[in-house]
Amino acid sequence: MKTDKAPSKNKTLVTKLLFAVVGMFAFGFALVPLYDVICDITGLNGKTNNLAIQAEAGEIIDETREITVQFIARENADMNWGFTPSSAQVKVQPGEVNMISYKVTNSSDRVMVGQAIPSVAPNGAAGHLNKVECFCFEEQVLQPGESADMPLRFFVDPALPTDISKLTLSYTLYDITEKSSKLKAVAAR
Repeated sequence: MKTDKAPSKNKTLVTKLLFAVVGMFAFGFALVPLYDVICDITGLNGKTNNLAIQAEAGEIIDETREITVQFIARENADMNWGFTPSSAQVKVQPGEVNMISYKVTNSSDRVMVGQAIPSVAPNGAAGHLNKVECFCFEEQVLQPGESADMPLRFFVDPALPTDISKLTLSYTLYDITEKSSKLKAVAAR
């Protein structure tokens, strides 16, 4: 009598385990889009959009508020570039278009391509820092020893919550030389 129930119990257990494995596999694939949706909704991870915003003349400038925008520049461990903002911080009024630049120097002995990835803190402010012109929109190609000033034109949305008076814009510069289409185009010339 025990031997009759054992294969049935084993079959049930194997079926349940198989469903659990398939469920975990599906959940693993669903995590990335789910994470992106949660970040978009909550502003977590400080992701900014990488689309240029066209600033229109006569946009509303909130002259009653002053926001401090701090700038941080970091290079990934694989980058052999110097990378610094022209100003550590600026005070701006929401709606006003501002400009700063970042100085970059290729200290390596080879042509390199870099890509800057922005992040904004605090979390809820990422959608309120709008870049009109940004070096992060394109790959940056530098010859050995070459330096460049890379412009950033931006404004803070007047709809920024009033409890936020300080934003931090951080760029991390990554080496994308091996993956770059620009370097391949330069080499083909």
